[in-house]
Amino acid sequence: MATTDKASPRDRLLDAAAELFYRDGVSIGVEALCRSAGVSKRSMYQLFDSKDEVLAASLERRRPWYEAQLRSPDSETATPRERIGYVFRRVEENAAAPGYCGCPYLAVLVELKDGEHPASVVARAAKELLQGYFEEQAEQGGAAEPALLARQLMLIFDGASARAGAHIEHLGDGLVTRTVTTLLDAAGLK
Repeated sequence: MATTDKASPRDRLLDAAAELFYRDGVSIGVEALCRSAGVSKRSMYQLFDSKDEVLAASLERRRPWYEAQLRSPDSETATPRERIGYVFRRVEENAAAPGYCGCPYLAVLVELKDGEHPASVVARAAKELLQGYFEEQAEQGGAAEPALLARQLMLIFDGASARAGAHIEHLGDGLVTRTVTTLLDAAGLK
């Protein structure tokens, strides 16, 4: 008996949603989403109550991958400063990839402008997790004001992601990591 490796309709919808919403924005229509996923609208509505729910589920599903991209592979032995630096080197690397459109979570928050939207809730949680990570590293590294440093790092992260995603800024020259290094020095991070 042969088995197929074909993804389930739910997985195809979530995969298509992640790609389309990232590339084209959250205003993509249900028909385009279903066509891309190879799933009927009827099937989509049997699996999800709305397109909003599909967007939120696709963002939630992507979160472990997103978080893993920002965690240093040497996190056990790296210093807090090295862990923070790794995040920003990844931003620079990712920004150079074809099709880079910035941070998907920031994009959703900016596009939706509705803090209660299910996708905004997921996106905000992802951003808060990253800020919490920065604050934890800042505390471990002896920064004078860890919460302030975390907020400043988020401004750099989001600003660099947005500018590179909008193709306004090329991050390949190390501007982001140099800026972060200056900030970490000023904060007294070891």
